[in-house]
Amino acid sequence: MIYSVLTSKQQIDRLLRPGASYFNLNPFEVLQIDPEATDDELKKRFRALSILVHPDKNQDDPDRAQRAFEAVDKAYKNLLDPEQKKRAIDVIQAGREYVEHNMKEKKKQLKKDGKPQFVEEDDPEMFRQAVYKQTMKLFAELELKRKEREAKDMHERKRAREEEIETAEKAKREREWQKNFEETRDGRVDSWRSFQAGKGKAKKEKKPRSFLKPPKVKMEQRE
Repeated sequence: MIYSVLTSKQQIDRLLRPGASYFNLNPFEVLQIDPEATDDELKKRFRALSILVHPDKNQDDPDRAQRAFEAVDKAYKNLLDPEQKKRAIDVIQAGREYVEHNMKEKKKQLKKDGKPQFVEEDDPEMFRQAVYKQTMKLFAELELKRKEREAKDMHERKRAREEEIETAEKAKREREWQKNFEETRDGRVDSWRSFQAGKGKAKKEKKPRSFLKPPKVKMEQRE
């Protein structure tokens, strides 16, 4: 694939254009290099592009240059990882196969309808654009799934941590209760003994109950 030569500003604009967070998921697209490129070609391309967008070379716009440089650096590191590189190549291949399959289906329908079997993707440039769009779509879908898994894992870790803290706090409360129970046991026993002793003493000193006698009624004498 032939890429146009861009200036430093144009490269920064390309790497930070609207939707770049998804466009830049394809490391080959970020570095503007073919998946078939050798390791030496990859290294040379990285050096050339990183110099173009480096903040030191773009002191009039260092913040954007730094973000662009980080995108280039991330893409290069991904392609240095054999597993990451293979995954990217697989996505690109899947995008190509999808477009080719659609072309075949379209031509089958045209043949059935008795029409010329020509589709717009027969044009090399249109085919390239179709593959590019489909590849970007696949990269975006994979990224969304990755974020969903990451959010789910984070939620699970948070829940596990909360349960761990709750278990630890419960165990702490139980230990403190047991400790308090042991420390106050003697006091409770003494209080109970004192209570029982006081009860017994009160029983011994209890006086017999006295009953009030009703007043005598005087009989009146009749004259």
